[in-house]
Amino acid sequence: MTAFPVKDIRRYGVLYLFILPMLLIVVVFGIWPIAKSMQMSFTDKGTSLSLAPVYIGMKNYIKVFTDPYFWDSVWITAKFTVFSVPANVLAAFLLALMLGSRQIRTGSLFFKLAIFLPVVVPIVATSVIWKWMYNTDFGAVNAVLTSIGLPKWGGLSRSNTVLWSLGTVELWKHVGLYTIIFLTNLQLIDKEMYEAAFMEGAGYVKRIRFITIPELRPAFMLNFVYATIQFLKTFAVAMVMTQGGPNYASNFLSYYAYSKFRLAEYGQATAVGTFLFIIVLLTTLALRRLMRDRDEGSRS
Repeated sequence: MTAFPVKDIRRYGVLYLFILPMLLIVVVFGIWPIAKSMQMSFTDKGTSLSLAPVYIGMKNYIKVFTDPYFWDSVWITAKFTVFSVPANVLAAFLLALMLGSRQIRTGSLFFKLAIFLPVVVPIVATSVIWKWMYNTDFGAVNAVLTSIGLPKWGGLSRSNTVLWSLGTVELWKHVGLYTIIFLTNLQLIDKEMYEAAFMEGAGYVKRIRFITIPELRPAFMLNFVYATIQFLKTFAVAMVMTQGGPNYASNFLSYYAYSKFRLAEYGQATAVGTFLFIIVLLTTLALRRLMRDRDEGSRS
């Protein structure tokens, strides 16, 4: 064990001084609310917000875990996440390949801005616009479908189409960020590797398979982790567009917790929030471990 150099104390002290404001923000607005939420999940609903809460142990968790609507929301959230995450990452990867190709160099800035623009548009505004577009009577989606002779899309009004509709909105909203991450990492790949593969007779598909995809493993990992977190905590689109309907078909875990808050069931609501936080944390750690093991296995 080496001793900490005295001459470096001042240098590291300045570094920690710059880090301190962000650390305080994380603690005050991140760690502290999470801790208080977990604490509240063990309190009686009538005293959860008081200065002297009454602790009731695991009763809130028992009530939540015995509620069939809770497990329905778990299934809906899991199903939505399992389908949406690969779809978003794959779409972002294909878009990055197109935007990074030589054939689209002219006007590439316009297309990059067009893809990234939805990311910076407020989610509420996005949801309101798409809700109007999905309207079965005068929405733009069904207007286009009927004009070309196709049947109307159920959109937000049917249980069997609502998740597909919300998934499309989420893809439009977030795929630009994942695409930019892929594009940034594409630019870091040594072009000589492609030239050598081309000289060896490797076609475009083989160059993508054996050079691009392996070199983009860190970007894939980052996008998969970020997308998983994003879709596990899906809330805004359900809040604005469906309010958990129709027939609870879009009652995601986060919206289920919100419905408990509206009923002043603060203990149960925070119990659901704690459960969701643990699921997100464990899923993220599992994904990182899986991808790291695959990366180490491929290198060995």
